[in-house]
Amino acid sequence: MRKPLLDTRLLTRPFEGVVGIKEVCFIGIGGIGMSALARFFLEKGIAVTGYDKTRTELTMQLEGAGIPIHYEDSIDQLSGTADLVVYTPAIPADHLELNWYRNNGYALYKRSDLLQRITDGSLNICIAGTHGKTTTSTLVAHILRQSGMGCNAFLGGIASNYGTNYWGSATNCCVVEADEYDRSFLKLRPHIALITAMDPDHLDIYGTPEMMEEAFISFSKLIAPQGVLLYKKGLSRAASLAATQQLSYHLQDGTADCRSVGLTVQNGAYQFDVVVAGDLLTGFQLHMGGLHNVENAIAAISMAWLLGIEEEKVKMAIANFKGVQRRFELIWQSDQVVLIDDYAHHPAELAALLEGVRSLHGSISCTIFFQPHLYSRTRDLAADFGAALDTADQVVLLPIYPARETPMEGVCSELIASHIKKATVSLLPKEQVATWVANDLRMNEKQKRIYITAGAGDIDQLLPSLCQLLNTSCN
Repeated sequence: MRKPLLDTRLLTRPFEGVVGIKEVCFIGIGGIGMSALARFFLEKGIAVTGYDKTRTELTMQLEGAGIPIHYEDSIDQLSGTADLVVYTPAIPADHLELNWYRNNGYALYKRSDLLQRITDGSLNICIAGTHGKTTTSTLVAHILRQSGMGCNAFLGGIASNYGTNYWGSATNCCVVEADEYDRSFLKLRPHIALITAMDPDHLDIYGTPEMMEEAFISFSKLIAPQGVLLYKKGLSRAASLAATQQLSYHLQDGTADCRSVGLTVQNGAYQFDVVVAGDLLTGFQLHMGGLHNVENAIAAISMAWLLGIEEEKVKMAIANFKGVQRRFELIWQSDQVVLIDDYAHHPAELAALLEGVRSLHGSISCTIFFQPHLYSRTRDLAADFGAALDTADQVVLLPIYPARETPMEGVCSELIASHIKKATVSLLPKEQVATWVANDLRMNEKQKRIYITAGAGDIDQLLPSLCQLLNTSCN
């Protein structure tokens, strides 16, 4: 196969981002995507202020970096001197501060609009998909940073190597996690684009799976004329994806353009070679758990190959990649007990998470604590959630985390429980999880156990108490 030709002339230009801005206000600054943009402006020496309804570890980090943040929706808190105001779609229509800015003629930007403006003149690597995009985009940005090429990274998770979801560079290249929610990714102009998955999600926005797939097809049409599309082999609408130059990738499918060969597990790490469009790249080692993350690494390695990054530098970056917080994150481990935390909130993600645990830990008893995220997603995908979770030995379901939604009649965690046929199921409030684990340890003190916390809500708030319990009970 002939190597795709990638127009890299933009890399010879300086990265500008935005000019002429002195102060930016973020409404919803605590969101993972919003906080990356806030860090971008702060790095540029531009004044940043923000509002969020909840103080979190992330907002406290931003405050520690020098960004004043308030947590009460009140126009008395506003400076009134912002050049532009950025808001997230999760902000309600009756928000006092947003409406004050709107009524007083301020320049209002959705996060996606501002990201479009920042990346308008750069070579853009945009990673999209209903799952896998955070780890893959972080890994791509990590490779570019470690190799010396450099990039401006706007990520949807905290890179464990660096403790941040953003970093900058003079290199005129941006790595962007392209979010399909609210069709935000259709504002971007990719030169290299990746589609990891198009499984049904966000049906509150799209209405039907087919309409969501159409959005991904539209995204593929935005790729620059001499750009390249990399897509997961087996996507249901792959034939409709538009791009003159395309490569498919897969974990081990021999018909994919990019794939692993010789995959083994040694000393808790994955060892593998990669075929990229006929070229054999050998000797990769990934210390992040989960076969789905090997597949994410294949995509990242393929993009590095497209950019002409030296093979040895890519190998080194893959080997020292520490992962992303809340993505198959090893929280606690002893000879008897393993605790893993993951952001998985879609059936396909849960299935991949549990498959990854089995690939590393075999038949050790596995309990997953799952906090469903959104009433609409629970309603639309309850049967799929049940099937995915059924591969665990025990499933503990927490109440639904509502996020931006209000309760829906008849939609609750019991709906998922009704579709679990083999695993033992319990329903618990979050406050009782630590007690449940203590009892489980006491009853099975001589058996190896794996505990997984999963979900996109606030289930990770349980981790300090669980670690304290494990430190007391298992050491």
